[in-house]
Amino acid sequence: MFKKILIANRGEIALRIIRACKEMNIRTVAVFSDADEESLHVKSADEAVNIGPSLSRKSYLNKDKIIQAAKNTGAEAIHPGYGFLSESDSFAGACSDNNIIFIGPPKDALAMAGNKSEARKVLIRLGIPVIPGSDDLVSSPEEAATIAKKVGYPVIIKASRGGGGRGMRIAHNAKDLTEVFSIASGEAGATFGNPDIYIEKYIIKPRHIEIQILGDQYGNYVYLGERECSIQKRYQKLIEESPSPCIDKDLREKMGTAAIKVARAVGYSNAGTIEFLLDGNRNYYFMEVNARLQVEHPVTELVTGIDLVWQQIRIAAGEKLPFTQKNITQRGWAIECRINAADPDDNFMPCPGVIEELTLPDGPGVRVDTHIYRNYEVSPFYDSLIGKLIVLGEDRNMAIRRMQRALSEFRVEGIKVTVPFHAKVLQDKNFISGDIDTHFIDKFETAK
Repeated sequence: MFKKILIANRGEIALRIIRACKEMNIRTVAVFSDADEESLHVKSADEAVNIGPSLSRKSYLNKDKIIQAAKNTGAEAIHPGYGFLSESDSFAGACSDNNIIFIGPPKDALAMAGNKSEARKVLIRLGIPVIPGSDDLVSSPEEAATIAKKVGYPVIIKASRGGGGRGMRIAHNAKDLTEVFSIASGEAGATFGNPDIYIEKYIIKPRHIEIQILGDQYGNYVYLGERECSIQKRYQKLIEESPSPCIDKDLREKMGTAAIKVARAVGYSNAGTIEFLLDGNRNYYFMEVNARLQVEHPVTELVTGIDLVWQQIRIAAGEKLPFTQKNITQRGWAIECRINAADPDDNFMPCPGVIEELTLPDGPGVRVDTHIYRNYEVSPFYDSLIGKLIVLGEDRNMAIRRMQRALSEFRVEGIKVTVPFHAKVLQDKNFISGDIDTHFIDKFETAK
């Protein structure tokens, strides 16, 4: 087992990993930018290294500085968390070149998972259901129009190297397609350094379902059930739950088996998520591989009792999975609300600033993953996520009521946060009944 791990991330996920390492008797190294000098993850680690200015590209995205920090502190492994360098095959390769273990999938698996158009080709050959669309990258609006005519409008344009909703645009007709093609390609190039795009049929009223998988270095795999991630705005998830209210045992087994088939095909190991869209007839279609720990991993941990960060570290250290599929069971119902420093009444505009007062919820079945504290200054330089509120109940109804109670206890003064918005969603009759899809928030806001 490792003696020292460097965490190449910040905020709540860095703190989450530090806590797991402490439980495993592993020393930790935090890295931080100038803006994060007072962050809780810096205070909690055994060692901390300043890696540069506040801008991400000069600090948390600077591969050389992070590798050097690991070498200088004697860290044997690097955990990338999520975001930043977590899905960078070149960073995984740089770790390997410097005899540092990357706690995540192999470089080649990252490269395949990150190239969505190539992954799509592989899965078509394997017979995994994929959404109808382009078989390869699309290079011009004219080529896009030909494909769209074949699969039928609406279509969605996606960045081949994208994620998190960036580089994605919907076209309902030929005129839309011409207008958004260059926009999507330009955004993909600016955000991911790669302007390549592809096209898929846009599924009406889809659910966003993801399957959590674990795989060791010896070809052993398990799936840990599903997460319902349909409550989202601009492709950014806001509320997640496990299990999904629309998935039964048979469909779970089919999707879980398909997810493992995908993982084997790309040579995946460690923790990962296979994402699917589910249409109104409960047909599922592969969407993408998220080759990292997900923001919403706690809901899976609560219903399975499996610590995903512990398993990531053990797998990276060369250990075999300590369980098989028959040992995986789901108990209860978990819901997560992503708490952002943002103003829901102003189109979710980020609201950086100083937290003047803070009361975090507590009590039975409540978990809060956060790095904030009273007088902490939320930086304008990074994502607005400041924490995650997660609850566990014996069934969905109890989980909803517990989340409603927990949200009523969550108080932040000094900045705007999304807690009141979540509270309203948790009171909505359609959410309570489980009648949700990826357009839920659009309809919810229109009805207000």
